Order: sequence, then structure tokens, then C-alpha cells
Amino acid sequence: MKNPELLEKIAARDQKHIWHPLTQHKTAKAPIGIVKAKGALIWDEEGKSYIDGIASWYTAMYGHSHEKITAAVAEQMQQLDFVMFSGFTHEPAVKLSEKLMEILPNNQEKIFFNDNGSTAIDAAIKMGIQYHHNKGKTRDTIIAFEDGFHGDTFGAMSASGISSYNGPFEDFLLKVVRLPVPQKENIDEVLERLNSIVSSHSCLAFVFEPLVQGAAGMKFHSAEGLDKLVKVCQEQDILCIADEIMTGFGKTGKSFACDYLQNLPDIICLSKALTAGMFPLSITSCSQKVFDAFLSDEVSKGFFHSHTYSAHPVGCAAALAGLELFQSEEITQRRQYIAKHHNEFVNRLQHHPKVKNARTIGAILAFEVDVNMDRYGKLRDKLYDFFMERGVNLRPLGNTIYTLPPYVITNDQLQHLYDSIEGALEIV
Repeated sequence: MKNPELLEKIAARDQKHIWHPLTQHKTAKAPIGIVKAKGALIWDEEGKSYIDGIASWYTAMYGHSHEKITAAVAEQMQQLDFVMFSGFTHEPAVKLSEKLMEILPNNQEKIFFNDNGSTAIDAAIKMGIQYHHNKGKTRDTIIAFEDGFHGDTFGAMSASGISSYNGPFEDFLLKVVRLPVPQKENIDEVLERLNSIVSSHSCLAFVFEPLVQGAAGMKFHSAEGLDKLVKVCQEQDILCIADEIMTGFGKTGKSFACDYLQNLPDIICLSKALTAGMFPLSITSCSQKVFDAFLSDEVSKGFFHSHTYSAHPVGCAAALAGLELFQSEEITQRRQYIAKHHNEFVNRLQHHPKVKNARTIGAILAFEVDVNMDRYGKLRDKLYDFFMERGVNLRPLGNTIYTLPPYVITNDQLQHLYDSIEGALEIV
């Protein structure tokens, strides 16, 4: 006899015990129960499929349940499932560090393992604080961009600048001063502001999302301007921390958004597409200069920061398989196809009377609907429902509609995504 509980819908059972992220449970609709994912599609418990137009928060870039990655994970589980990473090492971690060094900006030398994007940022900030401490200096201020987002743990949240996430915690955060993002027309003003900050504060690090601010609404900024800011900071021994958690692994057209810069960051944070969404894992990489500041006969000058699941062998195996896909001819061609068609679609959108600031870089496409809209308001929810009804998973950020699809999205699926976006403009 079947268990009656199993006949009840997933979404109904979910509401008994689960507290969801980014959710006001008193007013939110019941979540949709998802039972399967493959390629660029996910399926709900009613059998309806949805194009995953944001690759499940920019992670499943090579598609869901990719056979190459699932096989690597299954094989690793049979060989070495897990071992603590303090005092031990293993082939998946060593090989992953070697493979990453082949594609990371050439000033990166060391890899520190964490378990998600927020903890990668927290590790980077702690590295920055202790870097100066170990050199006999006390620096207490972080420089960050307005409207940046770096995660939800306290260090990452401190560097973030979106009040809808930070509001109740503002009085408990680290000391941060903010800069506007550099655009072609304001570079001189932003540089002047940075120089003022540097002269009046004891700055330890500059934390930034290079070229694209994701949670802010896929806002783009100038590579030339960012390059100048990094140069000023490095001249003052202010460590530059690039948050490539969203932008990394080809999303901006190059392997990393930092590849558009001449002045390379001291520290880079990676997660999300690192393991293609298959396993929680993140990395904080750094230059030799940063690492050397922790070398000492004094044990206390070592970096005493750790995570139980650091360098999880299964996560490393998933990342290695993902890197092979990232560097494959098939994925390279698909990235180029998406970038080309994004450009064509943006050119069409620019002439629509309800569209502002249509933009694209690599696999990222975004624009604003020319109407006032709350970040999590009724009109935004109406747009979200419109997309879901048409079998497309897109999550507008206020009046910003954006897509960052899996690289394996088919031509027909990409066209349906575009058609759905144009259709949404008719209901606003």
C-alpha cells in the first residue's frame, strides 16, 4: 500500500517545515515542485517544462545533469568520497588547482577552498585584514561599489550595498565606504572620490564585481575605469578582491571579467559555474604577494580559517569535468552563438518604446522596462508569472529583465526565450 504522504504534492508538503530564501512566507505563493532537470530544461511535478533562462542563478552553464559531470561525480564517490583537508591532500584538489592556474589571470598563484560564494568573499576579506596585520599595520576600511552584492554572510554582506538585503544588519557590519561604478562619462569624478577615500581612511581592500553587478540588475560598468581604480588601490597596497562568482567561466565573453583589465586583482573569488551547479564549492585564489605575507615562523601568522568541506573531492571532480566542458569546442561555439544572437536581439529591443538601456556582454543580456517597479512588487511578480506560464524561468530584478542562459540552450529554446521577453513588454 502506498504511503498517503507520498501522494501529496511536493509544494504542499514543503510548506509544513521549510523556510525558503528571499521569501516573505505570509504573502508568497506556494513554491513550484521541481522533479527533473536536463540540459536547459527543468520539469515540475505536473510534467510542465521550463527553459532555465538564468541557469539556476548562473550555475548550470553546461546544462543540468550533464553526463560528463554526473559520471565524474559518481566515479569520485566510489574512490574517495570525503576527507578533511587540514593535514591531508588529494588528487582532485591538486589537479583542480593546476587546471585553474592554466586559465586564471597570470598573477594568481595559490588556491584556497571554501564551500560557497559568500564564504569565498569572507575568506578574501579575512585575508585582506590579516595581510596588513601580519605586516604590522591595522587597516579597518573596505572600499566597495554602490549597489554591489557579494553574498549574505557578514563579511560578504558588509561589502554589499543593497538595502533590501542588508537593512536589519546595517549597525553590525564591517566598515565600508562606497564608490559609484565607473562609466565613460564619470571616470574622473570616481577617481577623485577614490583618492579622497584613500587619503582619509585606513583602507585594507577594494571589493568589486568586475564589469557586471549581478544582483543590482545586471548593471554594466567601464573596464577602463575599473582598471584605473585597481591601479590606484594597488599603488597604496590596498588589496583588490574581484568577485567573479557570477561573471566567471565565460559569461562576459572572456574566461573571466578580469581578463578585460590590465591591472589584475590580488584576490579572485569563484563559485557557481565552478562546479556547474553540481556541488557546493568555491575558491579564493590569490597572488604570491598575498600568500607570502602569511609565511612566518610564528604559527599565529598563518591563515587560521577553514571549512569542514574544504576541497571536497566530489566537488573538485565536478569542477574538473566542468572545466573540460568549458574549454571544449562545443561549448565555445555555443557561447559565441548566444553572444551573437544576444547582440541581434538587443539591437531589436533598443527600438521598443518600453525598453531602456538594452545591453549585452557575452552570455548576459539585460534591459530596463520603462516603468517604476518595486524590486519584489506586484508588477514584478506579474512579469515572473507571465514567463512561467510560457515555460520560461526568468526572475526580473525590479524593472530589470535579464537572461543568462545555459550555454547548451538550443536555438529554438533561445528563440522562445526572446519571444517570451517581447511578449512580456506587451503586458507592462
